[in-house]
Amino acid sequence: MKLAMIGLGKMGINLVANLRRNGHEVVAFDLNEAAVQEATRLGALPAKDIDDVVAQLPQPKIVWSMLPAGKPTQATIETLSTKLTAGDIVIDGGNSFFEDSKQHNALLAAKGIHFFDVGTSGGMSGANADGNFMIGGDSAEVFKQIEPIFKDIAQKDGYLYTGKAGSGHYLKMVHNGIEYGMMQSIAEGFDVLSHGEFEYDNEAVAKVWSNGSVIRGWLMELAESAFAKDPNLEGLKGIMHSSGEGKWTLDEALKLQVPTPVIGLSLMMRYRSLEDDTFTGKVVAALRNEFGGHAVDKK
Repeated sequence: MKLAMIGLGKMGINLVANLRRNGHEVVAFDLNEAAVQEATRLGALPAKDIDDVVAQLPQPKIVWSMLPAGKPTQATIETLSTKLTAGDIVIDGGNSFFEDSKQHNALLAAKGIHFFDVGTSGGMSGANADGNFMIGGDSAEVFKQIEPIFKDIAQKDGYLYTGKAGSGHYLKMVHNGIEYGMMQSIAEGFDVLSHGEFEYDNEAVAKVWSNGSVIRGWLMELAESAFAKDPNLEGLKGIMHSSGEGKWTLDEALKLQVPTPVIGLSLMMRYRSLEDDTFTGKVVAALRNEFGGHAVDKK
């Protein structure tokens, strides 16, 4: 099958490699010419702009956008809405907010263009081989046209058509909220170990927990890999950035009045990690000192 990939960052370029390995023709475009050259080395056909992308595709044209959520994706969808025609297909494989995806679907549907919002999991290695995809889109029949793509590049049982537009990115949003909580609990466990009376080899602990234990899994395997490179992570700052999905999950949970304390607190801990010396901490320390004479650390 022939399709285009717009956005050749760390996920997009690996998807190109996966698609090419599985026999699909790929037209590749990115504003970064070096990324286009890298895609060409993988066997993709280069495109100089979106007009060139569209010109190289047969009918129905299939365009996969793999761009950051927000303005880059919005601008690309709007441009594609003016370049494509009825019956063509747009796939958004980035981490777009599901409400934005519903709007993108409405924009394209008004012109007869089919839209699929695809939550993509598995990181760079999953994009490169045996990925995981959660696929929303209004037409189950049209999905059958692109299903061979996902059958080829996903792990066995690693893709799911989830129903109407927005549902793919909604499922990925909740997936990432769960991921926040899982990572936070793993981190807290190792933090307890680091403060306890016994000396542990973190890499060895992560390895034994990865083999046969109840808490085994890919995240634990990644912990093992990280500790192999830096046994106590001394080369890292404890700053945890977030890309939005955890907050979106929490916002949705609050709207639905569904209690999600683990996801909520894991998000708060990410925000807390961005600051070394918070005013909140100062206020609490001052209050404890005022009412109980508790010690405070002064600069």
